Amino acid sequence: LALPQEDPSLERHFKGHRDAVTCVDFSIKAKQLASGSMDSCLMVWHMKPQSRAYRFTGHKDAVTCVNFSPSGHLLASGSRDKTVRLWVPNVKGESTSFRAHTATVRSVHFCSDGQSFVTASDDKTVKVWSTHRQKFLFSLSQHINWVRCAKFSPDGRLIVSASDDKTVKLWDKGSRECVHSYCEHVHGGPCLSSFVTYVDFHPSGTCIAAAGMDNTVKVWDVRTHRLLQHYQLHSAAVNALSFHPSGSYLITASSDSTLKILDLMEGRLLYTLHGHQGPATTVTFSRTGEYFASGGSDEQVMVWKSNFDVVDHGEVMKVPRPPATLASSAGNLTVSILEQRLTLTEDKLKQCLENQQLIMQRTTP
Repeated sequence: LALPQEDPSLERHFKGHRDAVTCVDFSIKAKQLASGSMDSCLMVWHMKPQSRAYRFTGHKDAVTCVNFSPSGHLLASGSRDKTVRLWVPNVKGESTSFRAHTATVRSVHFCSDGQSFVTASDDKTVKVWSTHRQKFLFSLSQHINWVRCAKFSPDGRLIVSASDDKTVKLWDKGSRECVHSYCEHVHGGPCLSSFVTYVDFHPSGTCIAAAGMDNTVKVWDVRTHRLLQHYQLHSAAVNALSFHPSGSYLITASSDSTLKILDLMEGRLLYTLHGHQGPATTVTFSRTGEYFASGGSDEQVMVWKSNFDVVDHGEVMKVPRPPATLASSAGNLTVSILEQRLTLTEDKLKQCLENQQLIMQRTTP
């Protein structure tokens, strides 16, 4: 299992925004990092030292969201000016703009095939557009308050959205129907007691994580809709989160000014990082997971080296042989290991169960 070899370290520190940073995203090979700000500008920073950053101006109000296309040839941004812009992230910074919503655009995210993107807005809708010519495809409109965030699943078949109506909704892109609403009074379990600020899919597509104004992070299974994990680690609102591409870690950014890295397999906190003065507003891992970037209301953009020993993640399932004293609890061990492995495919699950049976045979006197 990939375990951190050393603490994450601050690699680069970018200054250039003139107001709070709202969003960050890496290009595919982490050669560029884009950031948006309340100053209504987009900055494209180069990871190569001594390279000049690009400042893109065009939005008439705060930039709220930014996302590179899978190829890295386009950069999408959304703004309080109700428009979405698609930029060519080079020195010229050419862009095309269109009015996407009737209120602030909160979120923009490309599908993994790059053919379409999804937007979310304070006009209570989620909309899907074709990347080519920005043609409107369809709208999802069951939310009854501002929609803060919308993301495609890794396979592009589902969309998840989070709203100030205190629900997280899962949509089928094909049928355009709401498959499930994670909200109050679900099976008597923990309900959404507050607004959800941010939501994203696990890289495997099997679960979603939601960040809350109530300082929590919740992880749900998208098939059973069961709450898998519930973290209460921050002392203020959680503003953003990002899964490590391995699926083993989750990073959060909070108004308590910290970033926290969680080990999802163990269900525990690994690191608390104090980089920002004031709220940490945004955080994202690079596509390989080697770096992560954060932004804050202190106008700073920071790039950190993860320092995770990223091994072959196919090895995650190797279960160590427990000592004989664990024989009586081997049954519990099976359950807890299965509970922790959120990302299991059918094959891996089978392999895991076989490993468990071996363990139980070895440990049974």
